[in-house]
Amino acid sequence: MVKKEMIAMLLAGGQGSRLGVLTSKVAKPAVAFGGKYRIIDFPLSNCINSGVDTVGVLTQYQPLRLNTHIGIGIPWDLDRNVGGVSILPPYEKSSNSEWYTGTANAIYQNLDYIEGFNPDYVLILSGDHIYKMDYEVMLDFHKANKADVTIAAMPVPIEEASRFGIVVTDPESQIKEFEEKPEQPSSNLASMGIYIFNWPVLREALLKLSSQPNCDFGKHVIPYCHVNGKRLFAYEYNGYWKDVGTLSSYWEANMELIDIIPEFNLYEEFWKIYTNSMNLPPQYIAEQAVADRCIISNGTEIYGEVHSSVLGAGITVGKGSVVKDSIIMRDVVIGENCVIEKAIIAENTVIGDNVVIGIGAEVENQLKPQIYSGGLATIGENSIIPSGVQIGKNTAISGRTTIEDYREGLLSGGETLIKAGDWR
Repeated sequence: MVKKEMIAMLLAGGQGSRLGVLTSKVAKPAVAFGGKYRIIDFPLSNCINSGVDTVGVLTQYQPLRLNTHIGIGIPWDLDRNVGGVSILPPYEKSSNSEWYTGTANAIYQNLDYIEGFNPDYVLILSGDHIYKMDYEVMLDFHKANKADVTIAAMPVPIEEASRFGIVVTDPESQIKEFEEKPEQPSSNLASMGIYIFNWPVLREALLKLSSQPNCDFGKHVIPYCHVNGKRLFAYEYNGYWKDVGTLSSYWEANMELIDIIPEFNLYEEFWKIYTNSMNLPPQYIAEQAVADRCIISNGTEIYGEVHSSVLGAGITVGKGSVVKDSIIMRDVVIGENCVIEKAIIAENTVIGDNVVIGIGAEVENQLKPQIYSGGLATIGENSIIPSGVQIGKNTAISGRTTIEDYREGLLSGGETLIKAGDWR
């Protein structure tokens, strides 16, 4: 029988609705980050760098891009005969067929997969955070404390604590209280959604809670273990960790990468971030072009100016165009004499000539003010922006738009333009 000390279960089925049009056609973990990477590259790279060579990736929402990206796991050295990476979508059973209805329910529906490796420990990960962590060190901590469950936790500002699961510990790091998103947090030590369970403990909890609707780790499994006297410990992490769940946090995390000495270094030799990158020619920057404080990926051609921006692969920036403080994802074509400021433009978008993006005053978005904010203009993938139009701040566009879709050639600040066929 196959035996693995620890296997990882990576939850990557989330829609990421707070990223608006960026995730209307793609799962959040498959969204581009830092030019050539995707968000899921970070937990996958952490796994192989930590010596975890068996990873089940649980997918659900719009999984095509994610499945294609991961493939058989070659970039992460996860193409193994025994273990490696496995894509685990929901599937039809003989008795019923159901979607994953919560984080713990997704694991419950894959008990047979875990059983097949007979692990001592199961590592639960989210597929939508940017960080580097050695899970082996966390496992050593788990063993040293003879823990049943170890939760990775980090200090957060007390005013933000209500957004997280909050733990209260004793001086030995044993968890005395656990509250999921409390209104009045009694600590600022926040759960990172990274757990190590002794496999028998996790199995028992999942079977006991199998009838619980929308069964979730933070709301159900952790409290169940706590109430039933299991040894819960908090593993405090003090490195870089970013939840890129909103457009503003996503934009900020990308912009931090272009600092002279970035807080989060993508290029450390001892802890590499791996990705499935296409074999493309090098970047081309024309003689008259300007590029400063940028990340520019392979296959990109610049004939205009690019300042303080992150550019993916295969992009074209036309003559006379200026791109500033923006994230441009792969295979975007920007025409000539455009001005683009503080925008997020998703993959395979075509922008015509003489387009201005990010003009005017900052006005609250009329449709979804909680999503489209921070002065950003956000354009979903496979969109077309016609020549000569102007687009304001806190706007969202998705689909193949024409000049008739813009009143007097303008999409004012705070407006949203979603073409038919795009439900968002």
